Amino acid sequence: MHYVASGSLSLGSLGLLRLLGASWSWSLAAGLGVYLGTGGWRYLYVVVRTAKRDINGLYVLLRVKLALWLHIRNRNTIPSIFSKTVARHPDKPALVYEATGETWTFSQLDQISNAVAHWALSQGWTSGDVVALFMESRPLQVALWLGLAKVGVEAALINFNLRRDSLLHCVGVSASRALVFGAELADAVSEVSFSLSATMVRFSTGDLSPDQMAALKCHPLDSILASAPRHPPPCTVSKGFSDRLFYIYTSGTTGLPKAAIVVHSRYYRIAAFGYHSFRMRPDDVIYDCLPLYHSAGNIMGVGQCLIHGLTVVVKKKFSASRFWEDCIKHNCTVVQYIGEICRYLLSQPVVWEAFMERFGVKQIGEFYGATECNCSIANMDGKVGACGFNSRILPNVYPIRLVKVNEETMELVRDKQGLCVPCQPGEPGLLVGRINQEDPLRRFDGYASQDATRKKIAYNVFKKNDSAYLSGVEGKAGMAAIADSTGNFNCNSFLKEVQHALPPYARPVFLRISPCVDTTGTFKIQKTRLQREGYDPRLTTDQIYFLNSRVGRYELVTEELYNAFEDGSISL
Repeated sequence: MHYVASGSLSLGSLGLLRLLGASWSWSLAAGLGVYLGTGGWRYLYVVVRTAKRDINGLYVLLRVKLALWLHIRNRNTIPSIFSKTVARHPDKPALVYEATGETWTFSQLDQISNAVAHWALSQGWTSGDVVALFMESRPLQVALWLGLAKVGVEAALINFNLRRDSLLHCVGVSASRALVFGAELADAVSEVSFSLSATMVRFSTGDLSPDQMAALKCHPLDSILASAPRHPPPCTVSKGFSDRLFYIYTSGTTGLPKAAIVVHSRYYRIAAFGYHSFRMRPDDVIYDCLPLYHSAGNIMGVGQCLIHGLTVVVKKKFSASRFWEDCIKHNCTVVQYIGEICRYLLSQPVVWEAFMERFGVKQIGEFYGATECNCSIANMDGKVGACGFNSRILPNVYPIRLVKVNEETMELVRDKQGLCVPCQPGEPGLLVGRINQEDPLRRFDGYASQDATRKKIAYNVFKKNDSAYLSGVEGKAGMAAIADSTGNFNCNSFLKEVQHALPPYARPVFLRISPCVDTTGTFKIQKTRLQREGYDPRLTTDQIYFLNSRVGRYELVTEELYNAFEDGSISL
């Protein structure tokens, strides 16, 4: 608003001088002087410093937006886009399974996904039905969801770390009609077998004995697919680019995982933004060591294969010791990572510049977002320390904002008009994105649960009667505060229970044992002081414990251990 006021005063001065008979040169000079004198110089400074970055970002945005518009107009889907990729590169390697060295060409991937489509039709599944996939990363997982999508059936990609209640919840919330699981997860399925719906048909892939299959009441999918037709399935699906493709689940670090809806256009835009923002090429080979139940591995990684024709090397699980050996072996030119991976490879906390210098990396491109969000941002110009940007020159081209929140209640701060208050540079806030369901870049498809969807939407954010997606705040290391008035709490017994019920990433890294927990007058738990004090033993007399995953137990946090966390010699 300040820049607008400076511009208005400048134009007003220009007009007044012209009315008084001043020449154009004098009027322009005076108008510029007024603009600069009232603070407009700051805007010019911003323009000079960010113009190159913003022009590049605008080019990528418009390119993806145009492609999305064309695909929507032509009622394309991810399978139909993939069919064009197959036509361009039938014999080129599409997916390489690092664990076995098995390579699938684009033509082979197409044929196997066709077999999956025919199998789905033989089961009587129709457009809109859901099938849960529960397996470690492998090329077959891609063929499964892609083949299901060819006949309009939607996959639910379940985290292979989940067990018991979390696993049952994910299968149930998606209303899956069938479960396909890898033999390596047979024990996890066995734990919930009697709790699964009796009408849910089960299929296994991999080596299971006849006795195991009988106990799990499952059918051998590998032999079924081997005998299924390989030609394209009959075209009976009426789905378009804005319809559901599959479900990807949130991490579940703050509760049970939510099933985020991924439509065809969202899959395309995430992959396309990555491809164009970071200047990938069709001859690149991507090393994808991220799980395929996650959008980073399945969309940003595998999406480059399906849409742009790149070869993707699929790694079952990340291994720091094998990372560079794998990359050299398969001639990888692009590596996909999350921040922690670079830290593991370096074995030190400071990563960006040290990583580039040590390993001779020419370009690092980073993006920040979530599967379901409409406010993803990217660091396209390699600015160290930045996770992305929003144009200061043309902020409304991509309507996202950081808005102020009450740090104690985490509620949005609003002005006298009831609108959210934008943050100034250097201020912390919550990232929000304006929702426009008619724009594939701005739409928010939500979750399988309508209640979970409603909680992620705020109203009257940018202007009256609008709506925006709330990105929320994700923690890095969970901490549980436990009221133990008797002093009988046993950390090891607690750990055994959470190991059975929760995946590793959802287990509390820290425990704080207190005689009681602070509450308000209405008995609501007060978290602010606990959050502020964190795991610093110098700020409280409560005992704080750290989960040492290497030895499998909780250990008391001393001042020495706290200092080791802070200097990075012990990683969280």
